Amino acid sequence: MRIAVTGANGLFGSGLDRTVRQRHHSIPLTRTQADVTDADQLMRVLAPLKLDVLIHSAAIADPDLCQTHPDQAFRVNVGGTSNVVSAAEELGFAVVLISSDAVFDGRKNVPYIETDVPRPLSVYGHSKLEAEAKVQTLKQHWIFRVSVLFGPGRVNFVDKGLRKIANGETYVVAADQVGSATYTLDAAEKIVEVVEARRYGLYHLCNQGICSRLELATQAAQLAGLDLSRVEGRTLDQMGRPGPRPQYAVMRMQALQNAGFNPPRPWTEALAEYLQNFWRKPQ
Repeated sequence: MRIAVTGANGLFGSGLDRTVRQRHHSIPLTRTQADVTDADQLMRVLAPLKLDVLIHSAAIADPDLCQTHPDQAFRVNVGGTSNVVSAAEELGFAVVLISSDAVFDGRKNVPYIETDVPRPLSVYGHSKLEAEAKVQTLKQHWIFRVSVLFGPGRVNFVDKGLRKIANGETYVVAADQVGSATYTLDAAEKIVEVVEARRYGLYHLCNQGICSRLELATQAAQLAGLDLSRVEGRTLDQMGRPGPRPQYAVMRMQALQNAGFNPPRPWTEALAEYLQNFWRKPQ
């Protein structure tokens, strides 16, 4: 298959490109190469590629930036997705949208499944939910909601924390923000598997297991052999961030199970592999 990846220089986009090219013809598209907010440019770039699938991971994924710059968030996350959908309708390729657990309000105390009604708290969550609605107008589409990401290629939650701790700084994280964790390479492999099977639909996708942000950061520091006392937990309220986060955003991968796919491995195993293969303590 010929598969393009928007946002290919981002954290998830780079992982997707790395994984897709092992089994298919991958065409990585950065913002410079294909700005999804520019419909005309996007069509000029995509038309000659003869794509089978486009994986749309380009987005503003920072909840705080989205909250303080809502016009920009909707222009990229919703407008950009609308342009991708229009191109897909004209050129005939299928679309994968990377969405987020931020579409939920976090007020449940049991894991969210795909049929739960989304109620986003933030501008970011609203923009991703509207992007989902755009993609759902296509007959051939997949939507994958992921949680906090870690993986090679770009600075991420885990990498950022370990760098701070290694430099003698304190890494402050939310102790009461509970959810799932997603290793980009594991998630990318599962996306390719689902796309190859042409099992269209909406999926929750993360590594197995529940963890708070504090547990994720502490486990990473321990595996990296760093000072655990440098990890400090605070409440979400104490963090004082502009973009509200769902306090409980654990996702159950019901749709994957129903479609006959195995879920990714536990997050602890994925984290250990990530650190072994990609983390190097600053000298």
